Amino acid sequence: MTGERTLVIVDAANVVGSVPDGWWRDRHGAAERLRDSLVPYADDGLPGYAGPVEIVLVVEGAASGVVSVPGVRVRAAAGSGDDLIAELAAAAARGVRSCVVVTADRGLRQRAEAYGARCTGPRTVRPLPPSRGA
Repeated sequence: MTGERTLVIVDAANVVGSVPDGWWRDRHGAAERLRDSLVPYADDGLPGYAGPVEIVLVVEGAASGVVSVPGVRVRAAAGSGDDLIAELAAAAARGVRSCVVVTADRGLRQRAEAYGARCTGPRTVRPLPPSRGA
C-alpha cells in the first residue's frame, strides 16, 4: 500500500441503526451526530488503524442533506448506500490504498472484502451506551 492515509468508509445507516436511541425519529439529525462523533478519529485513527485517517461517511435517504465537516467527508448515495460504499472500496483498491469499511451488514462486508477492504463493526466508532440498571 502507498503512504496515503487509510480510507475509512462508514456505513451511516448501519452504524446509526446499531444503537436504539430513537434515531428513527430524526434520521438526518442522527447522521449529523454520527458525523460529529467521527471527527476525532480523523486524527487519532481507529483501534488497529493508526491516525491520521481519511473518513468518508456514506449517507442515503433522509440523511442525504448532511454536509461534510473538517475531518469527515460526507457522500450522499444517489441510490443504494451499499453500492456507493462498494464503489469507494473498489476505487481504493485500484489506487492501491488501504481501506476499512465500518458496517455490520454481512453482504456489504463480502462485497468490500472482495476489493481487499478490511471490515469492522459499528462498535469501532460507536460504543454501546451504558446499560440501564447494571
